[in-house]
Amino acid sequence: MSTRTLISPATLARPRGKALYWTVFTAVVALFAIAFLFPVYWMASGAMKSPDEIARTPPTFVPEHWHLSGYTDAWDLMQLPLHLWNTVVQAAGAWAFQLVFCTAAAYALSKLRPAFGKVVLGGILATLMVPAQALVVPKYLTAADLPLIHTSLLNDPLGIWLPAVANAFNLYLLKRFFDQLPRDVLEAAEIDGAGKLRTLWSVVLPMSRPVLGVVSIFALVSVWQDFLWPLMVFSDTDKQPISVALVQLSQNIQLTVLVAAMVIASIPMVALFLLFQRHIIAGISAGSTKG
Repeated sequence: MSTRTLISPATLARPRGKALYWTVFTAVVALFAIAFLFPVYWMASGAMKSPDEIARTPPTFVPEHWHLSGYTDAWDLMQLPLHLWNTVVQAAGAWAFQLVFCTAAAYALSKLRPAFGKVVLGGILATLMVPAQALVVPKYLTAADLPLIHTSLLNDPLGIWLPAVANAFNLYLLKRFFDQLPRDVLEAAEIDGAGKLRTLWSVVLPMSRPVLGVVSIFALVSVWQDFLWPLMVFSDTDKQPISVALVQLSQNIQLTVLVAAMVIASIPMVALFLLFQRHIIAGISAGSTKG
């Protein structure tokens, strides 16, 4: 079966056609690279400009004098180590809670098939239709006075961890992946005497590394970049994550220092993506094929 393309194979085989193809391809890739990388360069170089230069109109694309003091001042004046550590604790806890409970719920709905499982799944997916802003007030009232035990989760990392567990998108993503796992493998584990938990731990989870990597990235990024909910939970400045601290401490701070703080705050997520990009791509592609 032949594949039809915009340029025929005969045209590509000619030297002129091949040169034209690679010229257009290189130009398109270069344009996309510039479009995505230029904002990163603009932010990183802006932190190295002087306060007068960064506010100049028209702007300078290359700093006249490279200053690293913006980064050092941001590290000290804005207490970045403290707030970065707060963010790491909150993101790591939310990731662990979400991975454990969402994986268990998705496995139960996919393989254990409990009574009224479809109704439960439908109710979970229905929450995706509700705007997140509409849930802020009831979620805050619940965190301020937890039902039954009547305790407050404000100024406590649990105020971030527990609400993060209720992530319908990640749960559905895991369930769809579990649905595609070969039943022969699971039945072979049952024949060998493995129980449901043993099958989950020894068979399902090792096969689910790609989708677990994707869910982990989604969980970490959502907590790392969230602003409104941490702002409501943490009134104590020393416990606020980096997203809230950058806004709260930006008063009377030079623009170059603030831009440098934003660059430092974005480094962990960029490094995390570069480190696990292979797993992310594998997880996205794995969800589109049947196992």
